[in-house]
Amino acid sequence: MGDIESSPSPPPSRPYKIPTPPPSPTFRDPWRNVSWGHNEEDLKYLKDYQPEIADIRHLRVLLYGPVGAGKSSFINSVSNVLVGRMTQSAGVSATTSDQSHTTKYETHKIQKGSRGNFYPVVFNDIMGLEEKTGGGVRADDIKLAMKGHVKEGYKFNPVSSLSSGDPDYNPSPSLDDRVHVLVCLHNANITKMEELPLMKMKEIREAASDLGIPQLAIVTKVDEACGETEKDLKNVYKSKHIKKKMKDFSSSLGIPMNCIFPVKNYSEEISTDENINTLILSALRLIVDFGDDFIHKSCDK
Repeated sequence: MGDIESSPSPPPSRPYKIPTPPPSPTFRDPWRNVSWGHNEEDLKYLKDYQPEIADIRHLRVLLYGPVGAGKSSFINSVSNVLVGRMTQSAGVSATTSDQSHTTKYETHKIQKGSRGNFYPVVFNDIMGLEEKTGGGVRADDIKLAMKGHVKEGYKFNPVSSLSSGDPDYNPSPSLDDRVHVLVCLHNANITKMEELPLMKMKEIREAASDLGIPQLAIVTKVDEACGETEKDLKNVYKSKHIKKKMKDFSSSLGIPMNCIFPVKNYSEEISTDENINTLILSALRLIVDFGDDFIHKSCDK
């Protein structure tokens, strides 16, 4: 019999390498502790709060930020939490626009119990900071508002600031007219903040610092910015993306991380939600604490 040709040996098989899984979008543990759903203590604190200074009827909170940051929606969300049902204190727009929906200086009060009674914390909503030159609220008008010189209903003029001769100028503001806390709002769902609004925000922040006004920041739309937070709002302090957004904003504006709060404003809901309330109350309690400290400090001078 002839020789049988042997077939070549197959190459040695390589061991199967399991692909490295992508990094988790969340931390194992939350980096800030929050008591989810246990809102009774904070609600009671806010219901019992009253400025102790006789001349102060209201703790005044001024909100500012770029167009679309959610200033008016935040006011409505705070009202929803405190009233315990859906409300609409401030007008909001459902359309996306690069122009501000708010055009006037308005004070928003929140009903407390029976009609005619209000919480002693009020929110002032202003025109947004727009990206284009000559658009949106002017930084000088916000500075005047902080000092109490802007009267209720003043219509903002993007090309000209309020001056001392105008009928909407308050020449002798009381401590009650002044702003006691300045809160900046920032949309977590934008990739990069435009240069012009950021420059105005820095200018406003410096002016508030010179006046000694305490400052906090609210990062909104955290559910839209992160899939993990959209699935479960309780992931907000586990989300690596949200923490990075907060850190980037802190670096851009100089507001410390412990003064920045992520929230989801009420938008699609038709009834209140305990987890949304938890984040809003967490921010609101510190807003009131900081404002009350400023009131006492101002009266001690």
